[in-house]
Amino acid sequence: MNLDFNKLEKIINLKFKNQKLLKQSLTHKSYDSEHSNEKLEFIGDRVLGLVISKNLYEKYPNDKEGSLDKKLASLVNKKKCLEVANSINLKKFILVGNSKKKIESIEDKIVSDACESLIGAIYLDKGLEATEKFILNLWNNHIASSEETYIDPKTKLQEYSLKKFKLLPIYKLVESSGPKHKPIFKISVRLKNSKIAKGIGSSKKEAELNAASILLKNLIKK
Repeated sequence: MNLDFNKLEKIINLKFKNQKLLKQSLTHKSYDSEHSNEKLEFIGDRVLGLVISKNLYEKYPNDKEGSLDKKLASLVNKKKCLEVANSINLKKFILVGNSKKKIESIEDKIVSDACESLIGAIYLDKGLEATEKFILNLWNNHIASSEETYIDPKTKLQEYSLKKFKLLPIYKLVESSGPKHKPIFKISVRLKNSKIAKGIGSSKKEAELNAASILLKNLIKK
């Protein structure tokens, strides 16, 4: 599969010194497990968090830590990374499957992960200053509208459980299935004296969020 990464460089207005880094950042493990973007995603996730944290600290000097933390959570989650990735049409440039079979429908998680790995590649190739400029250029509108903070279901459930029982929710992996490139996780969650709720997702984190969301809805119904 030959993709023109020069087009992506034009879209993001960056020219890589090391083209291999750019290609690796867009290579899913189903295409090449040895040179996949997983480690770059790990770096990109941390760099994204650092850049956004610093920007929020400067932009909202009067906010308490809890408020900044919630704003950060609303800006660096998988859903937001997917939105940003779609804004630069990143899906078009991701390498998935193998030379014989191309996956036509790329899952949202693969796209959002590629956004983070691209950030990791830019950081290694260009340094922090250029990466910060890249991130803020794509996240500025989202940061500006982060006054109304998003609290994810897992955080909401944790706050509820700590307030009512002084205990954390209990999560358990129920089942994992599917191929390596497209896993499915089922995770259960319960609070003290509550019924068990189960969530499904393509990552453990996503399954936990879905389980927490279901349990919260059940608790509200009571």
